[in-house]
Amino acid sequence: MAANESGTFDIGGEITVHRLGFGAMRLTGEEIIGPPADEAEARRVVQRALELGVDVIDTADSYGPGVSERMIREAIEESEEFTHDDVTIATKAGLLRESEGDWLKHGAPEYVRNQVLVSRDRLGVDTIDCYQYHRPDPDVDFETAIETFAELKDDGFVEHVGLSNVSVDQLERAQDVVEIATVQNQYNVGHREDEAVLEACEDAGIGFIPWFPLGGGDLGEKQAVVEDVADAHDATIQQIALAWLLEHSDVILPIPGTSSVEHLEQNVAATQIDLTDDEYARLSE
Repeated sequence: MAANESGTFDIGGEITVHRLGFGAMRLTGEEIIGPPADEAEARRVVQRALELGVDVIDTADSYGPGVSERMIREAIEESEEFTHDDVTIATKAGLLRESEGDWLKHGAPEYVRNQVLVSRDRLGVDTIDCYQYHRPDPDVDFETAIETFAELKDDGFVEHVGLSNVSVDQLERAQDVVEIATVQNQYNVGHREDEAVLEACEDAGIGFIPWFPLGGGDLGEKQAVVEDVADAHDATIQQIALAWLLEHSDVILPIPGTSSVEHLEQNVAATQIDLTDDEYARLSE
């Protein structure tokens, strides 16, 4: 296993990070378009995350577009305590965000090769720690797209390659092309349709990054039991949802996102919640 009892995980077997990360999608304007209303506050959220020991941040070129990556760089550069060496940044390419609000798949090799250069510049790094294929593009041969990411790794532009929104079959096909360090799929206590993908990641020692880890506050059939457990711990339902993810698998790396320092601090506090065996069983049923 790539995880250990200290609550850390080794991405790609090399980069040790604390298992609770930060999702930077919300460091943008409304609908994930344009800059945030208060850029200084957005930078402060990133800096506070680092102060709390968060050392992995997930973003994408399409968030803003480009805004989230820029906010992260500026937050680190403005910090007197932290540098790029103190944080692992995972970003993505292969999905476009239009001003009309649409998300368009775009995995063309020439686009990805251009975007890695742009993302490196926005983030202020020579090598991207983990570069993820944001969503498979049906108009681009899957293996061809993955080969592009493999070439970027060979060229030294990225250290590790990750996937997002993939099936077990796609994960296995990608593994035939390049070593996969992380997989990012939708997953939370109330949404477990990709349990098979998680199990494949466990078998291979691949980090599993659940997006929408809090379910947007809607945890479906699990809502009632999550609320009950939250009451028992004097915690929020979001904290219990995160505590369950951290307990559920040693390869899970939750990345709850927020634009609020207060919510960030609440999320990080979830790492201190110990679920009883009965509570975990009830949440897992």
